[in-house]
Amino acid sequence: MTIFTLWFEDFPNNLPALFISVGVAVLFVVIILRAAMSSDGRSRWTKKLTGPNGKWFWGMLFFLWAVVFGVGLQLVPHTGANSPYGGIGLIALFSGFFISMGFIWSVIGE
Repeated sequence: MTIFTLWFEDFPNNLPALFISVGVAVLFVVIILRAAMSSDGRSRWTKKLTGPNGKWFWGMLFFLWAVVFGVGLQLVPHTGANSPYGGIGLIALFSGFFISMGFIWSVIGE
């Protein structure tokens, strides 16, 4: 139950984190909804992401992801229960999955 009331413990300071997390969740839902709705035909935004230059975009994004999280995970402490290493690793896992799937989608879509 604490996880649901955590946002209001230090109310003014935790409010931006609440808005950012809600915004990211809404962004995920919008992207997944638009991707599901585009299966009938290729819309403008899917043509841009899966066109001939899409594989370069996703490839560069994957390279940038690898560099950022490869360096970023080495800079945070690895010991202790309150280490940010696990949280950053989880973000790297999910974002890497979506970037990899975007790259595969653009290569197969060509």
